[in-house]
Amino acid sequence: MSDTPSTGFSIIHPTSSEGQVPPPRHLSLTHPVVAKRISFYKSGDPQFGGVRVVVNPRSFKSFDALLDNLSRKVPLPFGVRNISTPRGRHSITRLEELEDGESYLCSHGRKVQPVDLDKARRRPRPWLSSRAISAHSPPHPVAVAAPGMPRPPRSLVVFRNGDPKTRRAVLLSRRVTQSFEAFLQHLTEVMQRPVVKLYATDGRRVPSLQAVILSSGAVVAAGREPFKPGNYDIQKYLLPARLPGISQRVYPKGNAKSESRKSSNWKVFIITSDLPDAGTSSQIYIILYGQHRSSAPIYLYGTDGARFQVGHEDIFTITVGDIGALFKIRIGHTNSGSSPSWHCKEIQLHNMNSGKQFYVPVQRWLARDQEDGEICREFPLLSKGQPVLPVTIYEVNVATGELWNAGTVANVYISIHGEKGDTGSRQLFRSKSSFNFLRGQTDTFFLEAVHLGDLCKIVIGHDGLGPGNGWFLDDVVIKDPTTNYEYAFFCHRWLDQGEDDCKIVRELYARDNSIFSASRYHVYTFPGKLFYDDWRKHDTSEINCPLFIFSGQKLELKRKETWTAESWKFTKGNTLQFYNKLTGGFVRLHPDGTVDAIGEKTDKYGVFDVIFNKRNICIFQSHEMRHLSLALDNGIVTGMVSGEATTELRVLYQPNRCALLESALVPGHTVVFDRHGKIADASSAGYANLSKEFVIFVKGVFLNSAVVLLATSLCQALCLQPDGSCTGVGSQSEKSYWKVHKISSGICMFESVKNAQMYLRIKDGRCDGTGTGDVDCHFKIKKNLKNASISLESTKSPGLFVGLQSDGQAKPMIYTKDENVCFYPQVIQFGRENPMGMSATPSQEEEKIHESKKQKKIPPESEARSPLPSSTAKEIRHFQSSETLLSEDEWKVLVLTGNTGTQANVTLWVYGDKGVTGPISLRKDSSEQLFLPGHEDEFQVEIRNTGNIYKIRIGHDGTSEQPEWNLQRVTMQHMKSKKILDFAANVWLSRIQADGDVVCELPVVKGGQAIFPLVRYQVDVYTGQLKHAETESEVFLCLFGERGDSGLRQLYKSNMQVKFQRGQIDKFQVAAVSLGKLQKVLLRCEASDKSQYWYCEQVIVREPGTTSESIFTCQRWLPFMSQGIIHSEIELYLQEMQINHQPKIQEEANDGDWKVTIVTGDLENAGTTATVFLYVYGETKCSGPIILGSGKHQLFNPNTADIFKINLKDIGEIYKIRIGHDNTGKNPRWYLEEVRLENIATYELFCLPVDSWIAENENDGDLWKEIPIMGPKKAPLPVVLYEIRIYTGTMTGAETESNVFINLIGTRGDSGKRRLHQSKNNEIKFQRGQVDIFSIKAVSLGKLKKVLISHDGTGPGNGWFLGSIVVKSEDEDSSEEVLFLCNRWLDEYQDDGKTQRELLAESSPSAVGETGSTIS
Repeated sequence: MSDTPSTGFSIIHPTSSEGQVPPPRHLSLTHPVVAKRISFYKSGDPQFGGVRVVVNPRSFKSFDALLDNLSRKVPLPFGVRNISTPRGRHSITRLEELEDGESYLCSHGRKVQPVDLDKARRRPRPWLSSRAISAHSPPHPVAVAAPGMPRPPRSLVVFRNGDPKTRRAVLLSRRVTQSFEAFLQHLTEVMQRPVVKLYATDGRRVPSLQAVILSSGAVVAAGREPFKPGNYDIQKYLLPARLPGISQRVYPKGNAKSESRKSSNWKVFIITSDLPDAGTSSQIYIILYGQHRSSAPIYLYGTDGARFQVGHEDIFTITVGDIGALFKIRIGHTNSGSSPSWHCKEIQLHNMNSGKQFYVPVQRWLARDQEDGEICREFPLLSKGQPVLPVTIYEVNVATGELWNAGTVANVYISIHGEKGDTGSRQLFRSKSSFNFLRGQTDTFFLEAVHLGDLCKIVIGHDGLGPGNGWFLDDVVIKDPTTNYEYAFFCHRWLDQGEDDCKIVRELYARDNSIFSASRYHVYTFPGKLFYDDWRKHDTSEINCPLFIFSGQKLELKRKETWTAESWKFTKGNTLQFYNKLTGGFVRLHPDGTVDAIGEKTDKYGVFDVIFNKRNICIFQSHEMRHLSLALDNGIVTGMVSGEATTELRVLYQPNRCALLESALVPGHTVVFDRHGKIADASSAGYANLSKEFVIFVKGVFLNSAVVLLATSLCQALCLQPDGSCTGVGSQSEKSYWKVHKISSGICMFESVKNAQMYLRIKDGRCDGTGTGDVDCHFKIKKNLKNASISLESTKSPGLFVGLQSDGQAKPMIYTKDENVCFYPQVIQFGRENPMGMSATPSQEEEKIHESKKQKKIPPESEARSPLPSSTAKEIRHFQSSETLLSEDEWKVLVLTGNTGTQANVTLWVYGDKGVTGPISLRKDSSEQLFLPGHEDEFQVEIRNTGNIYKIRIGHDGTSEQPEWNLQRVTMQHMKSKKILDFAANVWLSRIQADGDVVCELPVVKGGQAIFPLVRYQVDVYTGQLKHAETESEVFLCLFGERGDSGLRQLYKSNMQVKFQRGQIDKFQVAAVSLGKLQKVLLRCEASDKSQYWYCEQVIVREPGTTSESIFTCQRWLPFMSQGIIHSEIELYLQEMQINHQPKIQEEANDGDWKVTIVTGDLENAGTTATVFLYVYGETKCSGPIILGSGKHQLFNPNTADIFKINLKDIGEIYKIRIGHDNTGKNPRWYLEEVRLENIATYELFCLPVDSWIAENENDGDLWKEIPIMGPKKAPLPVVLYEIRIYTGTMTGAETESNVFINLIGTRGDSGKRRLHQSKNNEIKFQRGQVDIFSIKAVSLGKLKKVLISHDGTGPGNGWFLGSIVVKSEDEDSSEEVLFLCNRWLDEYQDDGKTQRELLAESSPSAVGETGSTIS
């Protein structure tokens, strides 16, 4: 896919020689973009089907434009004003935060009600199907579902209400699922009777299209009558789900009486107990498990009154497919109705075909409030000569991870699978713990089921309900008391719609090394450690038992995660200290080479520099004595000359964030100290008296202007959210970066890097990121020696710390010893002072210090304080002396007024290369009148952190009776150095004088020359053509460039008599010190009511003396509402390319840049709503798919030419293109007139006429067109018609209803993936034993070498047995007929499970007649 970013810009039409403007071809120039396809759902409404939107910079120029678009599609009372992740936890505020393929919630306010969007829109949850699942786990966990697993319900079985025998299979295609009404209309035609309502097979109403998609694969179609219960069994219409291994698991096949391979009729007798309240209002179902597979859940309905009442016997007749010899049943209910509890006395089953009878004495409650709370039970069945499987109570231990917000309040379900079937989906709701699934907690549940044999996998997930529904599952350990085996299922991933891969259901497989006997070992677990005790013997060979392999895997993963989090500390140049918890001191290297671990924190011998780093092998050099480094010599810790092999130490991190230092030369030798801090070896004393773990501290973490990450776990960090709150579950990315402002020793403020001028604070019982930098934002940093963490204590409220609740939300807390108030800092960028010991040698250190003095920079305080680029800073230093102005200083400002004074409020801004100070109000505490004619006023001001000053801005607010002001001069004098900066003005600041501006900018002048010139920017403001687009409100503008901004200026004097009228272009001038390359503009319109809202089309800024223009597209109303807040201003960003007023587009071209013009015809409905793709083929390679854009976003309209810029670097000489679309949207058909390609650098031009429809219902139905290109010295390749004969096999079930695709590959490239759409000889394609003939057109592929054939798996009969393919082609020179043999299934449930195959051409092509023998 093209990596070229998208940038749209308009084109000026060149005039012809006669001065006429060419005929109107609406041109728009856009870079191809990689579009994001995103689904949006409605907050709190699970029935809303969602809308899919393609998001790219071309379709939505701002986030608010997306909100406005969604407001027309998602029905909300006040429109869409907030977008959040599915759980409603994180708000989205920028287009860049949206991720391709994800789902989000829309709401009209800050409060979001989570919705179960879920994977059920594509397939039923595993616990909604009790079909037996294959007991064989694949060698590795893969994304492909195991045989027998439920597949996405792309086809639907529709039953007639009250008549289960009348049924139809319906394909859920795009055509019939445009809306719920359209789907009902389609069902009316299919069922040949009016369909008004849909029900699930258990009688629940299916009210929307979304509910249809979420259904389990079957619905009941009704008219206006109520639901009629019946045995709507879809199992026999689905593919069989055989349980591999069950046929051999218990009974020798010769001893078992073979049952009929046909369906069996069973009579089911169910007796409800006569205990009080034993009857139920719930819906009862039964599942029969046989040797071959299980039945579907069969709901037991009646037609003559209530069922399952106290003391009653209910009799049902059910039909079950060929499931094989019956060995167990499961009976349960849906826990619905007013009194769902049920006590079952007994069950009898009578096979009406074979005469077999089974009696099951139940005598159990199926109730949430009785016994163990289960609402389904399993019972084994006794068959003659066959053993009865025992009923087993499995112990299920579920470990929730230790990440913040890892717990969940959602309902968790599990299905356990073994060689003898599965348990079905069971809710895990009754644990030994008071609350289930809390962070870091292991919950124990008990699950009763007929014994499953050896376990192979589990399916575990949750329903996504509740405010905190995401869940981080660490692992599940299941104990089988029958065999005394324990099975470990490792996960360590999120089950969360907003995290990881957004899945909330996972399949976990038991590996051979994670199954172990629980009887031989007694296991003790402690944080970070796992010990064992063999009750019979202490044999070290048993350390390889699977229990320890599994525990070792977990431990190794934790070590890797810890190293990832802590490895930044060992970057070359960092300065470290090693703290030993046993001795309570720091490691010291003395001048005589001896080492101990009893140093104080301030000891100069306890500081080490990292002078070598290769992965986790480092050399730690003494900061005080640079000739010595820590070393391990023959297992003894000492100091040795830096660089020797013994000084190379390997850092081994433990899960408790402590590190071991091991010799890289002799693995196993580690740095060890005894409790007195003296060096030791492992044999010198007992283990309890030795310590080899060290806590690593980095010096200089919280220097001023450092950028840090405050990690809350190994992969999470403290993050500022868009609503101003703080959370500890943020990702460790730029969103979680904080800039340090050092107030005094040990006291700092933390400013969000992503959201400037928002500081971490504790105020009024809340902890958030809305601070302004006052005393509420001051924190004392307390370091924890035990784990190198820090705690942030409020200086205003001593005793209160920044803490985290269990869901990760920040809250003021009192200090405790747990990790609620602990943060682990990571330095992203060190502060303005280098950390101690940044160099390896004294000479290098001096060189670095010298360099840092020359290039020392202060990071930006905010966007308004953007530092100048280095080139600009150098320009300023060319004029100013090398003496640097003080960062915090007192200045005297002298303002000389001319012949007209003012009584308005005067304000000053001062700009430097490191920031800006302002606005500074020029006023005095006394009642002295200021700015009188001919008078000079003196003020004292404080200017901080601006660096070298290069301009000032001064102006007034236009208030008072005398707002006009004649300013003569401004002088600034540095109070300490007496340095003077003189600014000559001699300007009118008046609405009625000169250009009507009340603000002026003045540059610093040195040697009679301004550092930067004063520029009068020409600003053209385009008011839109929309109705009521005009306004009488005041409009303000601010220009931003690489050298700061112009300040907010009122657009006062226009070239038009009345400003901002509909369809009008107003021209203004903005005088400012040169801003360099413009980057953005800010527009503000303060309308008093809606009638004065203004629609701005765009702003174009020109700099006098240049032919270029900077275009800022707006295309929206001002003010506008976003997330429930009315905004009066908007930032518009510069389109990356600039257009010059010349006959041709003169643009700076990168190597390989081409301009592509797509001309859509002027026929009626010639435009398309689909997304258009382009492939360009060169002699070296193909460009791959380039997304040109979507017709949904005003591209590819009739009689338009759309222009795109693409990069075709290194593909060689172009010889063909392929263009097509994805057939999406309401009107995807497209009439393409012409494609033009122009090399921007060489002006090489190819005009490729097409003049053809590209549509499924036009011509041959192909959605792709290939066009050859004539080379400089080569004739174009011919377009060849390839005839393709597809031979479907004669095996049972060989036919398919799926969409089949083919890609022909030859010596001159490929045809691309084409859908075999229209068979020339058959109305229904791909039927058993049938030959289908298709044709596709492609630029000659040369000699065919292979084909790629595949299908998409849609349709009720989606598997396919392909016999062979014969491809016949004829061109001017020759004809060719090539055979491609297959004779294999393309089926997820057959053969190797693949639905795509690569077929090679046979060496001697056979005639068509000869292939017939290969297809039987």
